Amino acid sequence: MGGAERIRVTDPGPASPPASSDAVVDVRDVHYAVDGRPIFSGLDIVARRGLITAVMGPSGTGKTTLLRLITGQIYADRGVVSVFGRDVGTLGATELYATRQRMGMLFQNGALLTDVDVFENVAFPVREHTDLPEPLIRKLVLTKLEAVGLRGAAHLMPAELSGGMARRVALARAIVMDPEVLIYDEPFVGLDPISLGVILRLVKQMNDALNITSVVVSHDVQEISSIADYSYLLSGGRVVASGTPAELARSDSATVRQFMTGSAEGPVPFHYPAADYATELLENAR
Repeated sequence: MGGAERIRVTDPGPASPPASSDAVVDVRDVHYAVDGRPIFSGLDIVARRGLITAVMGPSGTGKTTLLRLITGQIYADRGVVSVFGRDVGTLGATELYATRQRMGMLFQNGALLTDVDVFENVAFPVREHTDLPEPLIRKLVLTKLEAVGLRGAAHLMPAELSGGMARRVALARAIVMDPEVLIYDEPFVGLDPISLGVILRLVKQMNDALNITSVVVSHDVQEISSIADYSYLLSGGRVVASGTPAELARSDSATVRQFMTGSAEGPVPFHYPAADYATELLENAR
């Protein structure tokens, strides 16, 4: 918005990001609650074409819920979630299905099918959504496995894979249909340093080589900051800061500093809201 700083610290909230023709995902003034408990209270996020957009925040801030809103698994109570220029909340079943086919998803735990081998895991979306002949499916799957360095593991079962290998197979499956948007839900969780480095490099390479728009949800600050083009920090149901990773690193906001440095001291509390500790202990003792 004209005159607004690129890094915005909310008090009480940031202005909506500027509209743009290159916005692939556009979340505007979204409110969402579960059983009366607010998850989002005026959320504004834009993911632009060809860029890696990071969504960061402490556990419980609704990062995965945001992905469910983007993919139309749930709907906002108020506000607009727009994907490819269409309001997801207004799409019929057929239109929503077609929209999802333009997306790839890397789930937090990989979510591989345990009873089929690596080749068939990657082939699954192709068999499900197309009528391609077997020779073409084989070429397509092997091409994607080669891209993640696992063509030689095509006939291994998921139980035979390390955590990093399983995540790479899941990435091959996510890109096998050549999606326009690739969504990552905590892609770095549980990875050893070598596997983490490989996944980071692949995320960046895939985004650049395939001209994909990537949305990465993560609380691994240093890792995602090394590849993200633009980042949003969530807290209290809203965006509390946004900017390039370098801009966020220079922010003087206490909330941003606490999250970027991993400090226990700061505006984001460690304890979930509760009654007075001593009083509750005495009540339980009666």
